[in-house]
Amino acid sequence: MNKTLLWGSRALLLALVAWGLGLPPQEARAASVAVSAKMDRAKSPAKPRAKPAKAAKPVKAAKPAKAAKAAKAAKAVPRAKQGMQSAVSRGAGVAALSGAAFASAPAEGGVDGAHGLPIDPVPLNSNAVLVVDRDTNAVLVGKNDAAVLPIASLTKLMTGLVIADSGLPMDEVLTITADDVDRLKGSGSRLAVGTRLSRAEALHLALMSSENRAAHALGRTYPGGIPAFVAAMNRKAAELGMSTTRFVEPTGLSSDNQSSPRDLARLVSAAAERPVLRELTTSPEYELANGRRVVHYRNSNKLVRDSEWDILLQKTGYIREAGRCVAMQVRLAGRNLIMVLMDAADSSARWTDAERLLRWLEQSLLHSGAVQHEALVPQRVSQPWGAAAYPGANRLPG
Repeated sequence: MNKTLLWGSRALLLALVAWGLGLPPQEARAASVAVSAKMDRAKSPAKPRAKPAKAAKPVKAAKPAKAAKAAKAAKAVPRAKQGMQSAVSRGAGVAALSGAAFASAPAEGGVDGAHGLPIDPVPLNSNAVLVVDRDTNAVLVGKNDAAVLPIASLTKLMTGLVIADSGLPMDEVLTITADDVDRLKGSGSRLAVGTRLSRAEALHLALMSSENRAAHALGRTYPGGIPAFVAAMNRKAAELGMSTTRFVEPTGLSSDNQSSPRDLARLVSAAAERPVLRELTTSPEYELANGRRVVHYRNSNKLVRDSEWDILLQKTGYIREAGRCVAMQVRLAGRNLIMVLMDAADSSARWTDAERLLRWLEQSLLHSGAVQHEALVPQRVSQPWGAAAYPGANRLPG
């Protein structure tokens, strides 16, 4: 009888405890077992009951923690796999600009939000870059290549293209006048007012050494003068699919002359089809006889003057608003590559970028034997440069 009352009291007590705590059935049962065990131990301290003590461990309550840990681990696996795929897509089988650095983990810069790829640890100095295989339209390098920026004397490539296609006599003598003097930036010139030179010589100096008075004289002596010449420049840009480009004068001194690396690559491609432009832009130096004086001019591109790179066409540019720029077509590893670098902080940064890219491209193309990669450096993957970028344009102009 006493034993029956004891067990009844115990059951009632446990039911009240479970109800008061609001425990789920399974946990209530575990709690009841624990309380029962405690009562048994209090009744017979010399003989602890092993089984109730073991049952007191809330086994069921531990499962949620394990499930959360497992879920966290499961989420980590896809992230790790995704990171590996990004690393492979960026550097598989291609030598990077700075050796192993580009095949390593993401740099301190983190992740490019637009494309989800790690930012490379050694970015280029130029703020907008494009390198294109001219024969296949494959984008090899892209960095802000759709950005519309002032283009400085890269303008003169369009000036040269319009003159080359104009049919005007190249031996016609032009005279430098006060109208050709730069009153916008106040830049100097060794072509004094009154200097006489042929149209071919003016074109040579404008393209090779970026002579501003020569370029302005070319536009001024175009039929209809500067307004007609600028209109012809913009028409040519439209013909080439240069949809983001605008010209307001022929020298590049105005920051309102603007374009993007993608548009300028089209201009380089078209200009490279004209033998006269290839010859004049890559001429290392020229001497102009001006009366009794001979003026010596050098190419503004140090890679033409002081390197062994096979540069087929080039033009440099600088005004404060545009930074240091260069656009080139280069023969490298059996391929015709177009390179556009814009808005470098100084001349040293521009040439460092150009030579670094040339060395990396040479090594990469010789190593791979074929272009199978897009935009491996520097900071993002570019979209295809061609039909996808400009509807209706399947190939480069020319």
